[in-house]
Amino acid sequence: MSLRTLILAVLTLALASCASGPTASQRRPIRALLITGGCCHNYALQTFALTNAVSRHAAVEWTVVNEGGTGTRAEIGLYDRPDWARGFDVVVHNECFADTQSPDYIRRITQAHEAGVPAVAIHCAMHTYRAAGIDEWRRFLGVTSRRHDHQSRYPVKKADPTHPILKGVPDDWVTPKDELYIIEKLWPGATPLATSVSEADGREHPVAWVNGFGKARVFGTTFGHSDATFQDPVFLEMISRGILWACGTTSRLDRP
Repeated sequence: MSLRTLILAVLTLALASCASGPTASQRRPIRALLITGGCCHNYALQTFALTNAVSRHAAVEWTVVNEGGTGTRAEIGLYDRPDWARGFDVVVHNECFADTQSPDYIRRITQAHEAGVPAVAIHCAMHTYRAAGIDEWRRFLGVTSRRHDHQSRYPVKKADPTHPILKGVPDDWVTPKDELYIIEKLWPGATPLATSVSEADGREHPVAWVNGFGKARVFGTTFGHSDATFQDPVFLEMISRGILWACGTTSRLDRP
């Protein structure tokens, strides 16, 4: 091989390496904030299951905030800081504080998301702040819900089968025993990904969706009440994909 041919070969390999971008090991971890706590759920188990499930797809540095006790009313001290979400790639809301009503407190949360901080909302996050008189939290979520049906195993129908969040969801998925939240309103900007039918009145309700809120991507699901749901591989895969989709790292979803 001539010197000229050798140099061209080396340059070709170098350019190919640059074009392919950083390897998975060179990417910095995703910085994720998990807000959890409140009434009604096994948050220790949920936190363990959730953080471990996402690690199958990507390296994530988790900051977990579990404050406010086990009641329905609390104001988390983290939100007192104007820059509470700075430095995070995504915020996962898995808290349950239905009776907290302060408009100023709620707006401190939603304003950070509206400015561009991506989010994932799980189960009782949809009933958090439901007693509030303002709609900012509901617009952020993309849905309004104030009540739920009984626990059952709900068949899930895909509304958008090609969406990357649903790739791990089989067409015949039936949930473990969980609650079906009644969706009173789907806000403009929200798009259903999957639905289930109420056994009480036969109406179809979104159970997973995506929402555009200001500059932020939001993924939400109303499932996530029971321990069995957080032990279900299908549910955990959907949540993992929702987190990565929200923070714009879909390229990590199907890496080798």
